[in-house]
Amino acid sequence: MSNAKADNPLIELRDVYKIYPRKKQDKLHALDGISLKIGAGEIHGIVGQSGAGKSTLIRCLTALEHPTSGEILVAGQNLSTLSEKHLRQARRSIGMVFQAANLLDSRTAAGNIAYPLYLAGQKRGDRHDRVQKLLDLVGLHDRGSSYPSQLSGGQQQRVGVARALADEPQVLLCDEPTSALDTESTQQILHLIKDVHDRLGVTVVIITHEMSVVREICTHVTLLEGGKIVQTGSVEDVVKAHSSRLAKDLVPPPNVDDEVTLDGQPAAVVDIAFTSSPGVPTGSKVMDLVAQLGGDIVAGTFETVGTTQVGRLAVGVKSTGLDAFIREMENHHIYTEVRA
Repeated sequence: MSNAKADNPLIELRDVYKIYPRKKQDKLHALDGISLKIGAGEIHGIVGQSGAGKSTLIRCLTALEHPTSGEILVAGQNLSTLSEKHLRQARRSIGMVFQAANLLDSRTAAGNIAYPLYLAGQKRGDRHDRVQKLLDLVGLHDRGSSYPSQLSGGQQQRVGVARALADEPQVLLCDEPTSALDTESTQQILHLIKDVHDRLGVTVVIITHEMSVVREICTHVTLLEGGKIVQTGSVEDVVKAHSSRLAKDLVPPPNVDDEVTLDGQPAAVVDIAFTSSPGVPTGSKVMDLVAQLGGDIVAGTFETVGTTQVGRLAVGVKSTGLDAFIREMENHHIYTEVRA
């Protein structure tokens, strides 16, 4: 069956390269042949460590830089071929939330939110009405007259989210939106972004190096490494691909530090993984099955990723019963991997 969102993506990258020359070194392929489709209504996490290409991707998505080759389309428009006038209009369809809120110290919260509307030439009365709605949306209805220095880091980021929404964009592009916040503020901002997505229907793209952000709110995820896409898909599909990099990053196998023994003899350690899917036993039934097969659970973890529950267990198994254990697990659609 065809996927309507994939067939008609809101954002599409087609074989995108961004190459920088370097003195006395090979050229830097910051983006190395990236093709990606992001459907309307997704919350799409783009993850990767420093040097993966995330910052370059942001600059290209906002047309601050153009790719060396390839195409980037937003709402069907190729950003590289637009005139300056039409490019300004296209940029208004993308609201940007920065790692630091980057508010103007000389303007109040309301003034910061109103600023892009002022630049767009919107009338004062219309700006006031829009700003009040946005202050209500981000939970700061009584802080419009406060200056940035009077707001906490989390409140400043809320103002940043409201400012990004001022022009009613189709896309909310968030660049490490929680990395400068404490744990409580991080949770609040993630819940705010999810609430904005649910209430306004805006498509969200989150650039992050934190898998916890993906686990918390993302519907789709893409892993970048060295300017290339390593893996991409819906979070639900990714976590079901238990052997994949992203699946193990999202729900890591549990740590087992000591040697595992059964009846005084060294035992094999088998990682098993399962999701809450039709035809797959629930966590308690998996543990019962392990016990019936003579396995010993030495560590485990359970996580909810999106709407999918994922379990990973490290199980000690006697070498004489290893083949039978693996065969029975696979008969129940439970992933197994023997640790080296």
